[in-house]
Amino acid sequence: MGAYLSTILKDMKCFQFYTGDKKEEPKTVTSNSVLSSSSALSDREFRNSRLESSSQNASDTSAESRGRSQFPSLSDRPSNLRVFTFSELKSATKNFNRTTKIGEGGFGCVYKATVKGGEDSVKKIDVAVKQLGRRGLQGHKEWVTEVNVLGVAEHQNLVKLVGYCAEDDERGIQRLLVYEYMPNRSVENHLSARSETPLSWAMRLKIAQDSARGLTYLHEEMDVQIIFRDFKSSNILLDEQWNAKLSDFGLARLGPPEGLTHVSTAVVGTMGYAAPEYVQTGRLTSKSDVWSYGVFLYELITGRRPLDRNRPRSEQKLLEWVKPYISDSKKFQHILDPRLEGKISRSAQKLSIVANRCLVRHPKSRPKMSEVLEMVNKVVESSIGVGNPEPPVKIVEPTSPEYERKGKRRISDTKLGDGGRLVRMWSTKLINTC
Repeated sequence: MGAYLSTILKDMKCFQFYTGDKKEEPKTVTSNSVLSSSSALSDREFRNSRLESSSQNASDTSAESRGRSQFPSLSDRPSNLRVFTFSELKSATKNFNRTTKIGEGGFGCVYKATVKGGEDSVKKIDVAVKQLGRRGLQGHKEWVTEVNVLGVAEHQNLVKLVGYCAEDDERGIQRLLVYEYMPNRSVENHLSARSETPLSWAMRLKIAQDSARGLTYLHEEMDVQIIFRDFKSSNILLDEQWNAKLSDFGLARLGPPEGLTHVSTAVVGTMGYAAPEYVQTGRLTSKSDVWSYGVFLYELITGRRPLDRNRPRSEQKLLEWVKPYISDSKKFQHILDPRLEGKISRSAQKLSIVANRCLVRHPKSRPKMSEVLEMVNKVVESSIGVGNPEPPVKIVEPTSPEYERKGKRRISDTKLGDGGRLVRMWSTKLINTC
């Protein structure tokens, strides 16, 4: 293998994380302050070109003077990841033929393929093969992050990473990821007005439950805390049994070490889901994911995206649009997804209360994800028999991006600004992205 491949594999070995016992956060929750800020809402996305795996700049005012206990690289831990050869994946995807392509985004293209279930297995399994595009260092770092995180994070509500490929060929370095195949696409696909298979209310509650379990595992059940940082409906995929699983961990970061309150980073993620304090300061905590989860709950309730430019101006921003309706039970039914059937208003109101707790302005007043999961479980228990529990009848093969964002746009050193605009970091100049 070439020198560059050696560098990549070295990077995988040196993907350093820092850890310590997580500091308990106050549990004071002020649900009345719900939706106090709906930061810029847009479906465009932004990334920072300096996603340095080694720069876990967790900090408060004295962060640099505090000692940090270095945690061994996640990739040094035992994992069941398979190392695929490029020729093996090339053959499995019929030379990356367009007929096997199921998605395309900023990372690259995704292909459906069939591979052996194991080195000595005769059984074949369906997989999704994600091939890194030729856009440089940032994609490589996200690739390394996915390998490191999903190589050791195993949970029923996280998409399983089967293996990876990193080798040289005549065209240069090849970097690919191989995931379990998720035939029922993303939650975003089914919430779309164009979907032929709208989700029943019972299914939406199950998806809310599954997603909360996945985030709880990342935040509280591993020996390190992982902050997802890009939680949204398009990153929640549905397997053959319609179980929801979190996917796309390229932006994941480790939580703050003991004694520190947050991780300081450039602002990245998806506009419309990003927590306001993170947008404004770059201070990242697990409560940023909690905010994003609250936005997602309103997606499930309304069937609307966080921002929809095709709607009247007063209805374009989801969180602002729902405000006048959420405190009045008579008005609440007006924000329900019209495709939902049955008497679900009371159940949906209960779920909106959970969302409101997640969307409290002050991050320390938001519940932890384990507390959110407990609340969602109670909503599910009290809603048994409400809505159709069966999944959509039609099993849909993906024809649109399953693992990747559609129409992704990358902008370095940017953060979210008001009015659905991007603000150049540390600058007052506005860049209109409408």
